[in-house]
This record gives sequence, structure tokens and C-alpha cells, in this order.
Amino acid sequence: MDEPGHNCGWCLAHSLEECYSFIKSLQHRGREAAGIAAVGDERIDVIKWRGPVNTFELKDLYKILKPENYHTFLGHVRYATRGRKEKILEDAHPHTIGGKIDERGSHIIITDCEVAGVHNGQVDEKYFRDLDKSLLRTECDTEAFLHLFRERGEYEILKEVPGAYTIAIADKRRKEIVVMRDRTGIKPGVLGFRDGKHAAASEDIVFKENKGEFIQDLEPGTVYYFAPNGSYRKEKVVDPNPRYCFFEWNYIAHQDSVLNGVSVRRIRELLGEKLAEEFSDLEADLVTYLPRCPEPAARSFARKLGLPFNYVFYKMRAERAFMGSTVSERQASIQQNLYLLPDNEKLKGKRVICIDDSLIRGNNSKRERELLYNAGVEKVYHLNYTPPIGIIGQDGKPRGCLFGVDMPPDDNFIARGRNLEEIEKEMGMPVRYISVEGMLEVFRKKGIPPENLCTYCIGGPHPFEDLE
Repeated sequence: MDEPGHNCGWCLAHSLEECYSFIKSLQHRGREAAGIAAVGDERIDVIKWRGPVNTFELKDLYKILKPENYHTFLGHVRYATRGRKEKILEDAHPHTIGGKIDERGSHIIITDCEVAGVHNGQVDEKYFRDLDKSLLRTECDTEAFLHLFRERGEYEILKEVPGAYTIAIADKRRKEIVVMRDRTGIKPGVLGFRDGKHAAASEDIVFKENKGEFIQDLEPGTVYYFAPNGSYRKEKVVDPNPRYCFFEWNYIAHQDSVLNGVSVRRIRELLGEKLAEEFSDLEADLVTYLPRCPEPAARSFARKLGLPFNYVFYKMRAERAFMGSTVSERQASIQQNLYLLPDNEKLKGKRVICIDDSLIRGNNSKRERELLYNAGVEKVYHLNYTPPIGIIGQDGKPRGCLFGVDMPPDDNFIARGRNLEEIEKEMGMPVRYISVEGMLEVFRKKGIPPENLCTYCIGGPHPFEDLE
């Protein structure tokens, strides 16, 4: 649990206010650190801080990053993974080469950088083995990526490193910002338009929520060049070989986003319908869900089976416990944030189906069980529209994520080494999972064939070993 990794949201914008608004719209992708790189004609300055975006007031950012000095801004939100809570600011983005570092406890200011970059994904250490490690100030793959970029350039990287990255890089030696999406497209990226200038981000939700216009997904295997005046150009370097992360649709992305032409909300609705088809024999009085992203699936499940749908739980905050960087923080986020609605008398003696996106470590689900059974529920069925994550694959390799989601193969997965009966015993309630075939059928129905998805974490093949 000591290697750095991340799942993040990033953006490229042309004003500080726009950048700040964009990363606020991407807060669902990370809440433990945020940062902005301000890019001028001859200067790159960076500030990054602990906590959600609004921890740092925009009016105070204006005092530090005076807008008249810059033409482009790179923003990032991040959650720390794999036990690096103590180095959250060191690992936070933007990562840099050069510059004067001013550490101020809750935030860091880096002035006059040579290079700055914001990245979503995770690149294997083997691609950096020829780098001079003495150049690195952190252990993050993103900083190493920036040095690789300086040594080899974007064309060689896209040809030699198949994944996993969407990344935006500002280099003082260049007038344009370089944005790359690897040929597998594991991590999302979109192109948009706002206030007469082109911008880019992890998801199209930033344009929907901020009066912009979504243009298209960034093309895998392609490099984009963003000019100071807001224009852009692109060059295809390698042919796309899609291996999209299914978990982006199932959990990570905003439910109103459209990824690679496919609606997140619609995928979740269809997953709920497929769950209903596979588990139509369950006897229940009502259907609910664990807040927040399973709601479309729960509604479609209930509709398909003609069962009542009810709100049962609420959260005080929109934070995702999954994104806590330590076990204790995840548990605290759940215990202090997930509650039953006050009118829980109606639950007594009821049989409840609770829909969840996935069962990974089981923390949220155990809290669900505790709350419902304490309220007098007769029986709880916990249904997941993602197959078991973290199993041992048929090739004997422990599964997890190697590509930027906080599910490393050595994690404490509920499904690891347990059959369904043993999982139910550990969870203290009946548990059901959508079948792998059923989930893949949903994606196929929306135009994404199974071979174009990365399913490594649920036992599928490595997404780009055959591309190396």
C-alpha cells in the first residue's frame, strides 16, 4: 500500500474563474487535494492545497495568481490513495519540474516552474526505468511522466506508452499546452468550448454546469495543442485501441456525464434493469439504494419488477467514502455521513432490496446493514450492479486496478478468496452480484463491445499487455 496512485479530475481553461468552476464540477472525482497551474507567456506558477476546491477562496487565489499575467490555467482535483495521507500535498497536482517551492502547511506555492502537468491515470514504473531518478522530488508517476515528456516528447510517448493517461502539460519552452490521451482511452477526456475559447476536461459535466459547450471526446492516441488565444489543433499519432474503464460509468463519473458517446445515467438504468432480470425471484416489499450514484439503477430495478421505490438513507455531505485515503478516514466518512431518514418506522418488518454500485471493501454496506436491521427490517438483500471486484483471476493473478483507481491488487477486497456464501457471512446479509455477462451485455447494447472495455479488476485480461 505504499505506491502512489490516483483517480482524479483535471481541466484546461482560459481564466482563473473558469478553471476554479470546472474543478468544482469535477469534485466527485477527488476531494482531498486541489491545485491550479497558471500559464503565462514566460511564466508558470502553481498553487495546490489540501481539501475540497472551496477550501481556498477564489478571491484569494486572484491575489496570488493575478489573471493579467496568464493566458491558460490547468486545474486538478485528487484523492490520495495507498496510504499516502501524510504526503497529500507532495503528491497533489499540478506536478512540476523546476520552480521555487514555498510550503505553507495547508498549501504549497511553486513559482516560475519549467514544466507543470495535470494527469488522470496511472503509468507503470517500467516506462520510467531509464530516467535519472535523482531528478525526481516525489514518488508520483505524474512527475516522472513530465521528465519523460521532456526527454522524448509527445509522439514517442504515445507510441511507446500504451496507457493509462489523459494529461495536460505546460512547458515554458513551448507556446502551446500539450494534451494527450493514450491509445486505450482508459481514462476519459473531453473537448469543449466556452466564452469563445476551446477548453478540455475529464468529463463533459464541466461544460454542462458552466455554460459551455461540449464538442467531442478527446480521441485516443491523439495529441492536442491548445494555443493562448483559445484555438487548438490536433495530430493523430497512433491508432486507437479502446479499453475503456467500465467503472467510470458504474461509479466514478457524474451521472449526467456522457463518456465516449455513452450516457452514464443510461448505463446505470440498464444495469438496474439487468439486475432485475437476473434476480426477479427475490421477495421484497421495497427497493432503495446506497446514496448517491446507484439511484438510476435502483429506480429502473424497482420499475422493472413493479416494486415500490423509497428513499431510505441520506447523506449530510456529497463526499464519497471510497475516496478517503486511509481505512479510518473511510470509516469515519461513513459513520458520520450515512443515516436513515427520520420516518424509519415504516421499515419495521419489511424486506428491503438495497441497490449498490459495487461491493469492494464493504464499509458502506456494513453501515447499511447495521442501520436497517436496527430499524427492525426483517431482511436486507444487498444487490450490486458491478461483478465481484478484486478476485483471483483464472490466470492466478490477484485482481485490482493498476490504471488509476484506488483498488490496488493487494487491497482488502471482500470478494478476495471468498465464495458467495462466505461473502454473505462476512457481510451479515444476503448479497447478490450482476453477472459479468449481464454487465457486458448492457455495454454492448449501448454500442461498446466487451473487447473495448478494461475488465481487469473483475477477472478480465490486462488491457494493454498485447499492445506493448
